[in-house]
This record gives sequence, structure tokens and C-alpha cells, in this order.
Amino acid sequence: MSDPAPQVSKKIDGKSIAADIRAEIKARVTTITEKGDPIPGLAVVLVGERRDSQTYVNMKKKACAEAGIISKGFDFDATVSQTELLECVQKLNDDDSIHGILIQLPLPKHIDQDKVIAAVDPAKDVDGLHPYNVANLALYTGEATQAPFSIPCTPLGCLVLLDRSGVELKGTSCVVIGRSQLVGLPMARLLIGRDATVTICHSKTKEIESVCRQADVVVAAVGRAEMVKADWIKPGAVVIDVGINSVDIEPTKPGGKTYKLVGDVDFKGAHEVASKITPVPGGVGPMTIAMLLNNTLQACELKTKRLQEKS
Repeated sequence: MSDPAPQVSKKIDGKSIAADIRAEIKARVTTITEKGDPIPGLAVVLVGERRDSQTYVNMKKKACAEAGIISKGFDFDATVSQTELLECVQKLNDDDSIHGILIQLPLPKHIDQDKVIAAVDPAKDVDGLHPYNVANLALYTGEATQAPFSIPCTPLGCLVLLDRSGVELKGTSCVVIGRSQLVGLPMARLLIGRDATVTICHSKTKEIESVCRQADVVVAAVGRAEMVKADWIKPGAVVIDVGINSVDIEPTKPGGKTYKLVGDVDFKGAHEVASKITPVPGGVGPMTIAMLLNNTLQACELKTKRLQEKS
């Protein structure tokens, strides 16, 4: 008897799913506009001239424009004082036309990042990083996609990717690699909310390969290029690769690219073992931006509802 052919996974097309969500958001914004309700407004605060941060900010502003969301940029030199930055945040908190405030991270080392995040009005914290919203997520027992507060965009995007790819999480064993406040910890909380059994792995986890091989779903968010190999993946498991890492390559032609983007998972090997897997790029990344738009629109809708209930 011949050996069975290796399983080839189905790519989870984050770009396509995100496009569908952005179209849905645009339709909701159009309805709001036609009713005469306030148009969602997003303020994006950028400090310094990091190329990656500038690229991300430009992508977010473009996505807002396409969805009908008003975006306003507030750019500062890398030498900006913390006092000046906090004054900007306070002005945005007080601005009724702004429903979401995004502080593009990371901030320069001389700025207390936690203090700046904590200064944002929790109702306008579309990144879901304010301590109030972190606590909200820890205590919340309802449906995550309908939470009355913002959940960090990347883990929420991962959850929606799983939903729209037909992955049933109830009763599954899930491994989250990474324990950051931005992705790993909220991702684990979201999976627990779907009745999954969740293990969080990190740099000190012993026999991490063996732990991962037990998982029905693996979410890799560790920031190490192609760390997760094919033999870490249980056959038929679902893999969500959050990582985006730059790896040097030899250019194929004069003046060609000297790098490529890869995830935390060795895609070439893993896609022959997993049943579903997100590529990098084109997987989780587009969903992060889609969830930012969703959080901004939701913040606007919640504020409008509160004002209507008071009147």
C-alpha cells in the first residue's frame, strides 16, 4: 500500500474576508450618513518618522477614506515632550467629532507609553489597550463581536477570521504562542470565551513543540521569523499566523528587493500539514485594519445611542 498523499491546507484569505467586512462597514456608514447621524471620526497620533509606522498610518487613513470614516492625523517629531503629547490626547478626548483615538505604537523611549494610553478616553480607545478596556475584556461573558467596548484589533480580527472560515472553537484545544497585551493575552481570552481550552506558550515554555502538537488551533504571535515548523503542527490543525517579519534575501535582479516578509510559521512546511492556514502577507494583517474601522464605527454608534437615550 502506498503512503497517503500529504494534506495540503486551504489558505484563509484574510484579504478577501477583510474586503467583505470593509464593504459592510461602508454600508453601515452610508446608512448613518443618510439618517443625519454623526459620521465616525478617527484621530491617528503619530510620533517620529519610523517608516513602518508611517506606512501603517497611511494604510489606516486610506481604509478610513474608502469606508466613509473621517480620519485626522496628528503628527509629532520624535523629540515631542510627554506633556505636549498628553495635551493633544486631552483635546481629542474633548472633541465631539472624534469617536476613536489611535496612538501609533511604539512611542519613543522617553515617552511613558502606558501613561499616554491611559490618558485616552476609554470610550474612544479603539485599540482596546486602556486598562479599563483590558478589564472589560477580562470580565466580559457575552459575544465578543458584539462587545460594548473596543477589543484589540488583531486578536479580534483573528477571531473573525476563524468564524468566517467555518472553524468551530467550542471544545477545541488551542495554543497561543505569545503573551503580549496587544495580541497573546486578549487572544487567549477571546478563545476561552468561545469555550475552547487554551494554553499560552512563551519563551520559557518547556517542550513547546510538543505542546503545540496537541492543539487543534495554533495562533502564533511571537515575533520570530518562521519559528513554528511543520512538525509542531498536528495534522488537520488550523494555524493563524499573526507574525510579520522581514528576512533578508538575495535580489533576483539589479535593484530588486533585498528582503521578504514572512510570518512566525514556516508556511511552506506547515501548509502541507494544517487544514487551514493564514498566509503572510495577506492573512491577519488586513483584518487588523478592518477591525480598527469596525471599532471606530462601533464607538460612534455607541456614543450616538447614549446621546439619544439622554434626550
